Amino acid sequence: MPRLALYSLVVCALAVVAAVVSFGQGSWLGIVWVLLAGLSSNMAWYYLRRAKAARGAGE
Repeated sequence: MPRLALYSLVVCALAVVAAVVSFGQGSWLGIVWVLLAGLSSNMAWYYLRRAKAARGAGE
């Protein structure tokens, strides 16, 4: 797994936890965390697909 994809997944997981905690405390700031989780999830998929395509082109 590419390093950037792994970092993006970690950020995604932490953002989801932060969103749950924010919503649990009654704060609407959790919306920002949900958006960050979505962005980092898309980044992880992008880096995984890019690495897979690079491996396929190398064969």
